[in-house]
Amino acid sequence: QVQLVESGGNLVQPGGSLRLSCAASGFTLDVYAIGWFRQAPGKEREGVSCISSADGSTDSVQGRFTISRDNAKNTVYLQMNSLKPEDTAVYICAAGASGYCSGEFDYWGQGTQVTVSS
Repeated sequence: QVQLVESGGNLVQPGGSLRLSCAASGFTLDVYAIGWFRQAPGKEREGVSCISSADGSTDSVQGRFTISRDNAKNTVYLQMNSLKPEDTAVYICAAGASGYCSGEFDYWGQGTQVTVSS
């Protein structure tokens, strides 16, 4: 069964850090583009970061966020630093078979809640 499971979400104070994990089962992540998205209440889902398997490139809309991949663990991480209240959202990872971040995403996780508040 193909599955993506996110973890690492938590309540954190402004300025704090979190590392989110996206673990895959049923397939290997290293041949997929992996994207992190987030959705805040009342807002549309937006892309946060992506790592390509086709050319190894990474992209993050926030300079405070870094995406990385551990193929041995079949897991992709999102390191988030200097968190702000506006980063509060459900963070969701997705896998795209094309291998490119510009392609479609075929598998989606359920998400993990990140809340930034004092």
